[in-house]
Amino acid sequence: MKNNIRQEYPRPQFQREEWICLNGKWDFSFDEEKYDKEIQVPFVYESKLSGIGSSEFHDTVWYRRSFFIPSEWEGKNVVLHFGAVDYSCDVWVNDYPVLTHTGGQTGFFKDITSYLLSGENVVKLRVKDFHKELDIPRGKQYWKEESESIFYTASMGIWQSVWLEPVAQSCIEQVLITPLLDEKAVRFEYELSAFSDCVLETDLTFQNQCAGRISITPQGNKGAFTIYLEEASIGIWNVIEDCTWSPENPRLFEVTYLLKKEGEVTDRVFSYFGMRKVSVENGQFLLNNRPYYQRLLLDQGYWREGLLTAPCDEAYITDIMLAKEMGYNGVRKHQKAEDPRFLYHADRLGLLVWGENASGYVYSRRLAKDLMKEWTDIVVRDYNHPCIVVWAPVNESWGVLEIASNGMQQEFCRSMAAITKALDETRLVSDNDGWEHVQGDLLTIHDYESREEVLLQRYHSVENILKEKPAGRALYVQGCAYHEEPVIVSEFGGISFAKEGEQGWGYSAAVSEEDFVNRYRAVINPILQSKAVQGFCYTQLTDVEQEINGLVTYDRVPKVDLEILRRITLGEEKKER
Repeated sequence: MKNNIRQEYPRPQFQREEWICLNGKWDFSFDEEKYDKEIQVPFVYESKLSGIGSSEFHDTVWYRRSFFIPSEWEGKNVVLHFGAVDYSCDVWVNDYPVLTHTGGQTGFFKDITSYLLSGENVVKLRVKDFHKELDIPRGKQYWKEESESIFYTASMGIWQSVWLEPVAQSCIEQVLITPLLDEKAVRFEYELSAFSDCVLETDLTFQNQCAGRISITPQGNKGAFTIYLEEASIGIWNVIEDCTWSPENPRLFEVTYLLKKEGEVTDRVFSYFGMRKVSVENGQFLLNNRPYYQRLLLDQGYWREGLLTAPCDEAYITDIMLAKEMGYNGVRKHQKAEDPRFLYHADRLGLLVWGENASGYVYSRRLAKDLMKEWTDIVVRDYNHPCIVVWAPVNESWGVLEIASNGMQQEFCRSMAAITKALDETRLVSDNDGWEHVQGDLLTIHDYESREEVLLQRYHSVENILKEKPAGRALYVQGCAYHEEPVIVSEFGGISFAKEGEQGWGYSAAVSEEDFVNRYRAVINPILQSKAVQGFCYTQLTDVEQEINGLVTYDRVPKVDLEILRRITLGEEKKER
C-alpha cells in the first residue's frame, strides 16, 4: 500500500506550519483486538481504497499504528487530531485511555503530551457502529449490507485525516470570523489556552496588500475585536472597486495570527475569510445586498473507490469545476458534513454551499441528543467558510416522520433551527428541507414531477405552489404558515440515463442523449420561468451506486455535452431563440 495518500493539510481554515500526517497504513482488525489486517487511512474498510473493500457488517473494528515525535517538538504540547470517525470511538495512546467521542461527521482532538514516551509511541482506536439502529445519524448509509433505493454502502471507522500538531502552552485554540459588509469591517472572536502576559497580533492582506492590522492584550482566555477595513492604511474600499466574495468573484482576505508571550512568538496560525453577506429583504434572497438566483446541484459526496472519502484532494476540485461548467453556482451537500478540504476549495474557486448533516430515521431521545450535539459542532467548525450560505439541519422529515402531528418532533425541528440561529445569525436556515416546515427562513420544496406542463402550472405563482403536497406531504405543519419566505425548489429532476453499461434507476428515465437533454430542459425551464421561485437544486451532480440520475457518471464522465447543459441551466438557450 502507498503511504503518501491524502497528505494535504486537513484544516486549511486554521493552519499551522508544523504537523505530521498519520494517514497511510494502520494495523486493523474486525471485532477483536488482534490486528491481523492492514488498512489505508482515511478510507473506511468498506471502500476499495482501504485495501479491504468488504461490505460485511461489524459492530466493532480496531485500529493501531506507531509514530515518533520529532526532537524539535521538545518542550511543546502535542495534539492528536481526527477529522471524522464514524460512529463512536475510544482512543488510547500507549495503552492509556485518552478520549471517547460520539458522532461520525465532525472532528475531535486531544492534547496527548502527558501520555507520550521517548521513541516509539502507539495510538489505537476501538470504533463502534450500530448499522441496524435507525435512531443514530447515518445519512445515506444503508442499514442493510447491499445498497438499494436511495441508500448507499455503509461507512464505518476513520474517514477523514488523522494528524499530530505541536503547540505551545500559550496557543490559539479557535477564532470565529464574522464579515460585517455594511460596516466595512470584520469581527474576530478568539479563544486562547492561556492569556497571561500575551499579545495577539492579527494581520489582514488582500491581493497582497495590507488590509488591516491590530494588536491586543487579551484580558481573558476569550475575547473579541473588530477591524474596520476602511481605516486600513491603503483605504481598501476606495482603492479596490469590489472586495466582496461571490461565486463569480471568490475574493478572499488572508489572515495571520501571531500570539506572543514576553516578545516571543508562541503560536502562528494562517487563515482567511470572504467579505460577503447573506440576507432576505422583502421576501427576496440577497447575496451582498443584491438579489441572487441560486442554481444548485444536489451533491452526495460519494466516490466509487473511496465512498464518503474523496480519493485525492483534486477530486474536490473536479466536482466543483464540473458544477460550474454546467452553469451552476452552488451545491447542496446532501446528508453529510463534507470534509473541510472541499469547503476550502469551494471558498477559493467560488461555489455556494448548503450545509447539511447526516440524519437518523427513527425519532428517539438519543437521536435528539446526539444530533443536536453533532449539528452544533458542524455549525461552529464550518462557521468561517464564506461558501456556506444556508444551513439545513433536517431533511424531508427524516428522523421526525410523525412531525405533522407529533409535538415532540415539531419542537425538535424548531429547536434545531433555533440553535442554528443562536450559533450563527449570518446565514439562512432551511428548518426541514423539502416539506412540513416549522420554522425557517426559506420555503424549500422537493418535487420530482417530470412533466413540463404540470411544472409550468404548479410554479406559476405562490398561490399555486401553496396548494401543492409534494410526496403527499404538506408544505407546513398545522399551525405554521407561509410568511413570504424565498421559495427554492431544493430537489427536483433526478432523470436517469445509463452510460458505460451502468444499471440503476432515477425519478424519470431517458433512453438517449437527445432524450436526456429534452427531459432536462423540460424540468429546468418551468422553474426558470417562474416569477415565484428564486432558485433551485437539481438532483444530482453524479451517479451514486444504483442511482444513475447524475449529470455525470459515478466516475465523473459527462453524460452529454456540458455546454448544452450550461445554456439550459442559465436560460441562455431561450434567449438565443
